[in-house]
Amino acid sequence: MFDLDKWQEIFHTLGKKRLRAILTGFGVFWGIYMLVILLGSGSGLENGVSSMFSFSKNSVFLWTNRTTMPYKGYKSNRYVNLTTEDMEAIVKLSPEIEYLSPRIGRGTQIMNRKGKSGGFNLQGDFPDLIKIAPMEILEGRFINEIDIKESRKVAFIGTRVRDVLFEEGEDPVGDYIEISGLFFKVIGVFESMARGEDARRDAQRVYIPTPTMQRVFNMGNNIGWMAMTPKPGVSPYDLEDKVRGILGRRKSVHPDDEGGIRSNNLQKEFAEFQNMFAGIRGFSWFVACMAIIAGMVGLANIMMITVKERTRELGIRKALGATPWSIVSMIISETMFLCLVSGYLGMILGIFSINGMAMIANGAEIQYFYNPEVKLSVITTSMVLLVITGFIAGLAPALKAARLKPTYALSDE
Repeated sequence: MFDLDKWQEIFHTLGKKRLRAILTGFGVFWGIYMLVILLGSGSGLENGVSSMFSFSKNSVFLWTNRTTMPYKGYKSNRYVNLTTEDMEAIVKLSPEIEYLSPRIGRGTQIMNRKGKSGGFNLQGDFPDLIKIAPMEILEGRFINEIDIKESRKVAFIGTRVRDVLFEEGEDPVGDYIEISGLFFKVIGVFESMARGEDARRDAQRVYIPTPTMQRVFNMGNNIGWMAMTPKPGVSPYDLEDKVRGILGRRKSVHPDDEGGIRSNNLQKEFAEFQNMFAGIRGFSWFVACMAIIAGMVGLANIMMITVKERTRELGIRKALGATPWSIVSMIISETMFLCLVSGYLGMILGIFSINGMAMIANGAEIQYFYNPEVKLSVITTSMVLLVITGFIAGLAPALKAARLKPTYALSDE
């Protein structure tokens, strides 16, 4: 297989028909190129969508609205409120919860500091939020349990808030910002781990303790909604159902009422996206494999023609004592060499194309397309496909050449 004379002969044979060799290998080249491009683009789309999940992928969210069914003497269209006591009951009755953050949103609030002002989103939260929705802490710290117990007037601000209210190079941690006429001490600055519009929205957000939000805005013990994650080994689906049941009993909401108590399960959404991308990957492999098969058929046909053109040469070889195996190995070696070179070039060009797409997409911060990449498994599988393709494409022509009788081959014109 690695005989130097044999490979010199293969190069000489292919070199005599350069244009035909190039056109023959183009089918395999294009198939591998399409495989790399399709799978690389699919991974970019998957990474882009996955980056939109700024919360943990097993997060569960619960909130309330108006009921749609009468129950226990209550009429329908009754608005249900969540309270701090509901949170405490959930913690007591649901040991499956790992992290829980009762949340309150106040929308855009005007914030001031030393003559500078801006409208930013104000959010009340608990310390567990940073476990549910990870953020990169650039300076300082996040809200802690003491802040909650003492209802401290502290603020954890996004990078856009820092840039608007503070001078460049000025340390905001320990300084104060004014919100609704009250001064809050800045305890930290964060940067969102989301991308695109989500990251820009997070950068304009300010977090304060939920109890502080309730006191400052006279909200009593009301909360807006809850974010939680289950402990390891616990299904978020089971946790969602259990907490809905607890709240339903506490709020006298009919078990079948989907309006009074509402919930969302990120794992369910993420699984739907995963199924969609599995379909995209399957379609990409199908299209690419069809292109590779088409290239393999074309390669086999061309090798058949090559064998026909070299009938007399093959007859001389056999007359001089060449074994059928030597004829078979020569034809298969030529075919596999052409197949591997074409496929390898297609793979290299595909990888360069994907890298170019990654530079453009990441630089432009395209929301739904991020960091396309070609995985090692794709490269390995492609190389295996090339070897199989080259062998199959060359097998029939090689067997035909091996079966030629010297007398017939020498008499061929």
